[in-house]
Amino acid sequence: MMPEMDGHAALKVIRTDEEAQGLLPSQCAKIVMTTALRELETVANAYRELCDAYLVKPIQRDKLVAVLKDLKLLSFSKEQLTSVH
Repeated sequence: MMPEMDGHAALKVIRTDEEAQGLLPSQCAKIVMTTALRELETVANAYRELCDAYLVKPIQRDKLVAVLKDLKLLSFSKEQLTSVH
């Protein structure tokens, strides 16, 4: 848990601020939530609050790379990433 607010509260603040600024969906921050919480209700709440992806810890590299590529936040291939030492 984060000290000031949890991730769901932070997500609500970010999305409310983006809405107040009149941002289009394409202009909004891409938010990938990471947590050890696996309960269906927790994951469903995150998507209702408009997170872009949700990863459960421990995070697997392949899943993280797939999410980042899907969100167009990463353009490297899996092979390129795994060859870096």
